[in-house]
Amino acid sequence: MADLHDPPLPWSTRLWFAFACFFRVLFDPRFAARAWQAREAAALPPAGRREPEQLERAREGSAPPLAEAREAAKKEPAPAPRATPAPPSPPAASSALQLLALLQREGRLVDFLEQDIASFGDADVGVAARMVHEGCRKALRGHAKLAPVRREDEGARVTLEAGYNPSEIKLIGNVSGSAPYRGVLRHRGWRADELSLPTPVAGHDASIIAPAEVEL
Repeated sequence: MADLHDPPLPWSTRLWFAFACFFRVLFDPRFAARAWQAREAAALPPAGRREPEQLERAREGSAPPLAEAREAAKKEPAPAPRATPAPPSPPAASSALQLLALLQREGRLVDFLEQDIASFGDADVGVAARMVHEGCRKALRGHAKLAPVRREDEGARVTLEAGYNPSEIKLIGNVSGSAPYRGVLRHRGWRADELSLPTPVAGHDASIIAPAEVEL
């Protein structure tokens, strides 16, 4: 054991020695037992005042057996597992397919979009578009309540203060700097305030946008 009158170690040496002892105690059981014994011996009273039981304990070492240490570790309550955030659920496709089926039923939207109109004249496309527009508008207004995001007229100058909702307003053009932004409203946007879709019957297959039709 070091004498009390030994010169103290410098801070840099103590820092290195502390790291060395930490890993040695962690991976070397014999060294850990000797370090534990030295620790107990340093806590004993001076030699002239030591009791026989303390001397015997210092000689034999008081490091707990490995089996006892393992049993004590088993009795300690295990740390509670961290709550893992649930992954976001995929969006439900049935509602979107149901709305698409309504647009197809009322306005033949899918037929119009899947039709190759490159060879059609402008007049023919205009007539078809008018029919699709009328039917889809009827379906949309019958099952959804829409409202513009901005109330100003398109072309009006608007100011966006700091804290505006980027999901409601998209900046276009030469975007630089920070809010407030001043620009021209090019599109008012749309927001769905209500959506009411028919309740599907049992056995309904939402992936069927429009059934095939066979005339007999």
